[in-house]
Amino acid sequence: MSAALLVTYPATAGARFDHDYYRETHLPLVESALRPHGLTSAVALRPEAEAPHLAVAILTFADAATRDAALGSPEAGPVFADIANFTDVAPVATPCEVVR
Repeated sequence: MSAALLVTYPATAGARFDHDYYRETHLPLVESALRPHGLTSAVALRPEAEAPHLAVAILTFADAATRDAALGSPEAGPVFADIANFTDVAPVATPCEVVR
């Protein structure tokens, strides 16, 4: 069964989040780093108006083992390190099973 990683960036008062950097730099980094390790798709969402999250990403993989291996790969390190370049919000990563 396919697996995903849901990454949310909670909206907090005074939070910094550079949506342009996220879209133009971070997401391509995620794709180039994780696609060789089984990433099959990456979708980013920017909530409209007032919402509990500044951004949401859905990363999908063939299965949970592939997802976990990709996230533990050496190439994932620069992805995690890059977060500080666009936000001061700690992302919340939730492993998920794709049910449909």
